Amino acid sequence: MLDDSNTTIAMQRVKGRAGAVIGPEGRLARLWQSGSAKAILPRMHGRAAEVVFLNTAGGLTGGDQLDYSIDLAAGAQAVGTTQTAERAYLSRTGLAQVDVTLTLGAGAKLHWLPQEMILFDGAAIARNLRVEMADDAELAVLETLVLGRAAMGERLARIHLRDRRRVIRGGRQVMLEAIALDDADLIRLGVAGLGDAVAVASLAFFAPDAEDRLAALRAVLPSDGVVRAAASAWDGRVMARFASPMAWPLRQAVARAVATVTGGALPRVWQI
Repeated sequence: MLDDSNTTIAMQRVKGRAGAVIGPEGRLARLWQSGSAKAILPRMHGRAAEVVFLNTAGGLTGGDQLDYSIDLAAGAQAVGTTQTAERAYLSRTGLAQVDVTLTLGAGAKLHWLPQEMILFDGAAIARNLRVEMADDAELAVLETLVLGRAAMGERLARIHLRDRRRVIRGGRQVMLEAIALDDADLIRLGVAGLGDAVAVASLAFFAPDAEDRLAALRAVLPSDGVVRAAASAWDGRVMARFASPMAWPLRQAVARAVATVTGGALPRVWQI
């Protein structure tokens, strides 16, 4: 019989890297994948390639690592997404780490539209998104967080989240956002924080004509009182924020906003 007090069990950890380089006309120039990370290209959106990332491990916990990247050549177009919502499970020790790197050449268009990250009670995760884009490129970046499994009535009591998003445009930093959420924050969050929201989303859109799309975006934002949303535009960008006590209405509102501001079709795997 093993003496548990003197036995250390090394748990298997997820490690995966996947990425794609897209050339002009949506042609795949390079594809790589390793470990639990996969990248597939199921179809085209007109001239835009669709890159779908998949974590075959089915979720993340402490010590897991995922690395996704998309690199667009000058004039290339692509839509990037994830096959399903990512799940951050209870972590016994350490952090799960997710890194996303996006690169856009001159005149390139990339719509990065991953599905939700669902945070389970006790999740510990750090995410880092870094974008480098040319001045005249077009970029949409969507991030959605769901706090707990709403269908099961779960309310989070323990969490460790570090979420960082950075956009470099024409060599100049134009966006830097960081979110830190810990156990104590779940208690303190009130009207000035998330309030009753269990699902939140942020949509950023950068393009030479981005500000011209604000009116159309505001026209499709929800006004039913279930999803709170607002949008603003300045300096070649549009920003929209969403918060809701229910995940599904937020997902629908976000889908309408994305389709409106990008003028393109949503990834098929979204199933809206």
